[in-house]
Amino acid sequence: MNKSGRVIYLVNNDFRVREAISEVHDSEVLSFGTARSYLDHIRKDTTACLILDLILPDMNGLDLQRQLADEASPPIIFISSHIDIPSCVRAMRAGAIEFLTQPVSKSALLAAVENGFALDSKQRHKRLELERVRKGYASLTPRERQVLTLVAEGLLNKQAAAVLGISEVTLQVHRGQVMRKMKAASFAELVRMAGTLGISASGNSRSREDTSVASQGSPYLASVSIADAGSEVLKIA
Repeated sequence: MNKSGRVIYLVNNDFRVREAISEVHDSEVLSFGTARSYLDHIRKDTTACLILDLILPDMNGLDLQRQLADEASPPIIFISSHIDIPSCVRAMRAGAIEFLTQPVSKSALLAAVENGFALDSKQRHKRLELERVRKGYASLTPRERQVLTLVAEGLLNKQAAAVLGISEVTLQVHRGQVMRKMKAASFAELVRMAGTLGISASGNSRSREDTSVASQGSPYLASVSIADAGSEVLKIA
């Protein structure tokens, strides 16, 4: 793996396509001829994107995308030898960041890869933050969780104490413990953490779905990219 840790995963059964795409970016490119060989690979990247062919020997590219939906998969860029509007729509709705057609525009591919890297970094940061917040919440006592819920809902210390039937001083002690265990630098940050956990007025919590991007569609490109006549394309002999 290169020093930057940025990896492009390419799943395509045409060696000519794999060789051509491997030459367009300075990041490490790991190529796989089948979906299974990619799934069996143990990833060790720090930032990544996945370039996926629509048609593979052992699995449809859309099926592989669906299989990866429940995992911390890199952002997916689809490539296809022809325009397939229904497949394109399905891929984009499932979270693909781009759908490119061959011959692939070099500039479009490079832009898609950089967008993929940027999105992957953002998603990783969110997952780490969510894990940290969940860990802090798990360390709270039942009473501290009640306090967190009430203060996150905007109740003053006096009001929250009245709801719980405790003194304001005791409430403040619990609130201080919550701040410490959640590692919140400010009350505003504590409220943000509560929002991340989906804290409700009933005192329950549920984690919001991650950006997944996968179920919300792409925050980036949302159209089929076709190489312009005057743009540089990858030459596949």
